[in-house]
Amino acid sequence: MNGLLLWIVGLGLALIVEALLARYEVLAYSVGWRTPVTQLPKGLPYARGAAPDRPPAAYLVFLDGIGKRHFHDSRDGGQLVKALLAGAPELRVLGQVQPYSPLAAPLSGRPVWNWLRRRAGLLLFLHNVMQTFVAADRRYRPLYNRAVGGQIATQLRLAGYQPGSGIPVVLLSYSGGAQVATGAVDELSKQLRCPLMLILLGGFHNGANDLTQAEHVHQLTSANDRIERVGTWIFPQRWRLFRRTGWNRALRAGRITVHRLDPATHVGPRSYISPTAMLPDGRSHLDRTAETVLELIRARHGAAAATDDSLP
Repeated sequence: MNGLLLWIVGLGLALIVEALLARYEVLAYSVGWRTPVTQLPKGLPYARGAAPDRPPAAYLVFLDGIGKRHFHDSRDGGQLVKALLAGAPELRVLGQVQPYSPLAAPLSGRPVWNWLRRRAGLLLFLHNVMQTFVAADRRYRPLYNRAVGGQIATQLRLAGYQPGSGIPVVLLSYSGGAQVATGAVDELSKQLRCPLMLILLGGFHNGANDLTQAEHVHQLTSANDRIERVGTWIFPQRWRLFRRTGWNRALRAGRITVHRLDPATHVGPRSYISPTAMLPDGRSHLDRTAETVLELIRARHGAAAATDDSLP
């Protein structure tokens, strides 16, 4: 019993410390104490996929879940990125964006976090969880949105994106990355003047961000995704009662489409991006998710091309 009490007290203290630390980065960004990181490690490209000497069909930015700790892909998110690159060589894919750092600085490489990873790895996940709630907090949300939206815009430029070119930008987010994706819409629209599509995979977000500048939002979900469902419960902005929130306005405008990926779960061996969980048609959950994402991107590209062809 004493051991359990100590564990609970220790976890409570860790949460308090994390809550304070999570706010530090957005405040440091807002007052200019530190400059956001733009340089990637040697050998890591700014984008993968289509060659930079020819315009790609679209730029896809992957905003990973709370396991994101470094510039390289996480283990699970990396599987999805590899599947997308294999299935769509016409895309340019960016996976290095740090959704849980307004300063664009990964947790890996920081001496304190390297020490914690060896002794208390759970705190690494708590850090990113707390950053998600900071991004959703109305006091910090505008600053957080501007910081990470600016980070995404910078990485896209470094990957070859030309503002005003008309090439679509797709924000594919997983779990808590959806809070960042919905928050980045205004800043990306302002800086890059780009057609913008959002694909939220098991999206955990508060629904407060304005989505007016997004062409469309695709919500990939499952009846077995309990974590996403928690988000719809704990954030009042997701409730239909509050009609003026960004999410509910977009729903009424018809700019949100729901796609069911049952029976996938949020995480675990039956998750959306599991390569081993199989569907009756013989595809893995990972295969279906990657195919769904690519179908949505290509449908948008095809619709845009048809519109262009119809112009006099």
